[in-house]
Amino acid sequence: MRVPRSPLTPLHQLTLAIAALTLATATAAALAQATPAAAPVPASPSAADVAEIQRLINAHQATQALRLIDDALAKNPKDPAMRFRRGVTLSLLDRNADAIQVFQKLVEDHPEMPAPYNNLAVLYGHQGDYNKARAALVAAIRTNPQYATAYQNLGDVYAQLASEAYQKALQIDGKDTVTPPKLLLLRELTNPGVSSVATSAAPAPAPVPAKPVQVAAATPAPAPAPVVAPRPAPVPPPAPAPAPVVAPKPVPVPPPVPAPAPAPAPKQTTAAPVAARASAPAPAPAPAPAVASSNGVTDVTEAVHAWASAWSRRDMAGYLAAYTPDYATAGKSHKAWEEDRKTRILPRKHIAVQVSDLRVSVNGDKAQAHFKQIYESDTLSTSGHKTLDLVRSPAGKWLIRQESVGG
Repeated sequence: MRVPRSPLTPLHQLTLAIAALTLATATAAALAQATPAAAPVPASPSAADVAEIQRLINAHQATQALRLIDDALAKNPKDPAMRFRRGVTLSLLDRNADAIQVFQKLVEDHPEMPAPYNNLAVLYGHQGDYNKARAALVAAIRTNPQYATAYQNLGDVYAQLASEAYQKALQIDGKDTVTPPKLLLLRELTNPGVSSVATSAAPAPAPVPAKPVQVAAATPAPAPAPVVAPRPAPVPPPAPAPAPVVAPKPVPVPPPVPAPAPAPAPKQTTAAPVAARASAPAPAPAPAPAVASSNGVTDVTEAVHAWASAWSRRDMAGYLAAYTPDYATAGKSHKAWEEDRKTRILPRKHIAVQVSDLRVSVNGDKAQAHFKQIYESDTLSTSGHKTLDLVRSPAGKWLIRQESVGG
C-alpha cells in the first residue's frame, strides 16, 4: 500500500506496509535477546494489547491507538516496537514532524532496525527532500540487504530526482527536443494516465500507426501470385493423348479382379497395425507429469506448514532441517545463522506461527511459496507477507533455499 503524493509515484506506506513493521519488530526481538539483563525490568505489553493496537492502526483509528501506545510506553519507554508503532500512528494523524522525531531517535538508539529508516524516507519525500529520502533508504538497505520495500522506494526516489533534473534541463534549454520524450516516459511510469509534458512530445506516438501501414503493404504484394493460375493451361494438351491409352487398359483389369482373393492377407496386415495401435495405450503415461506436478504442490504445501509448526513448537532440529545445508543470510555463515535463530527462538515462552493465503508454484525441482505470516510470542505480535524459495533435495524433500519478506 502507498502514501499518495505528487508528482512522484507514492512511496510505500509507512507501516501499513506490513513488511516494514515485520522487520522492525523482528529486530526488536533481537535487541531484547541481546540485552537480557535489562529486558525483565520493564513490563512488556500483553499480546492482547499489542493485537488491539495493531487492529486500531490497520483500521486507521489512530487517536485511540496512540492513547494505548502512550500507556504502554509509560510502563516501558524503551520498547522499540512500541516506539515504532507510535511513529506510525503520528504519521497517520499527519503529525509528520513528531513522527520524524520518533523515527530519528529510534535509528539513533537502534541503528540496526531498517524500517524506521524507510519511514523517515517516506516522510522526507512528503516534504520534497528527496536527497534525505535517498540517504535514509540507502541506510535501510545497508542494514538489511533483503529489504525489498526499501529498494522499491529507492527506485521511486531516483525517478523523482531524474524528473527534477529533466525539468531543469528544459528550463535551461527550451529548444531541447531530446528531453521531453524522456520526461513523458518517466511520468507515464511513475504516474500512469497523467501527462503534464509539453504537447510537442505528443506527436512521438504518431509513428506507431506507420508500422501497421507497412505490414499491410507487404501482405498484398503476394496477392498477384494468382497470375500463376494460367500455367496449368498447358496441362490440357497432354490430357487428351492419355485418354485413348486408358481405354485399352480396362480390358486387362478383369484378370486382376480374382486376384483380390489373397486380399485377406493384406486385411490381416492392416488389421495388425490397428490392433497394435489399439494396444498402444503408451500415451497413458502422459497424465503422470500432471500427477507429479500436483504432488509437487502438495509436498511443498506440507513442507511450509511443517516449517511453521516446528517454529511454533520451538523444535530447533525440525526448524533448521527445513532449510538447505548451505542456507545463509547476507554477511553470515550457515553456522552463525543457526546460532542466531536459536538465540531468537529458544528464549521465548511461547510462539505461534500461522500461514494463510498460501500460493505455491512448482517448476521441476524448484518451487516458490507466497503467503501471509502471522507471528505471535510472549514479546511480539506481527504479521506480514513472506516468500520462500525451495529446492527438492536428492532424497525428494523440499528445503528452503531463500527467505524474504514483503512483496
